[in-house]
Amino acid sequence: MLWIIGATLAGGTLSVLAAAAIAVGALAQWLPRLVSYAVGALLGAAFLHLVPEALARARFLKLQAGLPAQAADAGALFATMLAGVLGFFLLERAALWRHVHAHGAQARVKPGGMLIVVGDGFHNFVDGIIIAAAFLLDPRLGVAATLAVIAHEVPQELGDYMILLDAGYTRRQSLAYNLLSSTASIAGGVTGYFVLGQALAVVPFVLMISAAAFVYVAIADLIPDLHRANGSTGWQVALIALGVATSAAPYLLRRLL
Repeated sequence: MLWIIGATLAGGTLSVLAAAAIAVGALAQWLPRLVSYAVGALLGAAFLHLVPEALARARFLKLQAGLPAQAADAGALFATMLAGVLGFFLLERAALWRHVHAHGAQARVKPGGMLIVVGDGFHNFVDGIIIAAAFLLDPRLGVAATLAVIAHEVPQELGDYMILLDAGYTRRQSLAYNLLSSTASIAGGVTGYFVLGQALAVVPFVLMISAAAFVYVAIADLIPDLHRANGSTGWQVALIALGVATSAAPYLLRRLL
């Protein structure tokens, strides 16, 4: 249990701090362009990692239970993702209404920034379950899983950091919210330790909710900002592609190795 808690805490904290260290350099000058990078990182994580991982885990659980891996699982998972997108829309509407009434129509902070913290919290919860499962099999496997989590979280946390800054949060607030979101991995690790069988059953659906948050924030909040910006379309496309590439690289390498 101590190994699991320590590993989940280290995995979340180190990835957030590494992302913040990478981002701190020329934020003021590059922030408008780095929003394009965040779009690519979010969409890459959602469509190239979270959705395929959810489908693969659902099939694995079915086969493990001696049941055929039927296409109905995909329907239930995508229904969960659709419900997640609609749910995040309602959450943002509620947050926007509350924020405008509390701070006036000229409020600087966008409520959509907080949705990415929620979505990343779901993702970190799943990472905690995965780390717990690895440690329960073999401590060495647990260490390897922790390192893999750190590697794939850095580009994701970098994108989240950019989104929070673009939403109007300060650097300190952005770092604090990212660190808060990372603590969900500890909850996932503890849950995995005590009820691993039941926890694994909900992993595919949690992954789809996380994917829904990433897709919603990228499409509803960030891409409209890119359309309104005066920057070069070439830069936007290039940085979106870079975000997709850096987000997908750890998963592609893992499959190749």
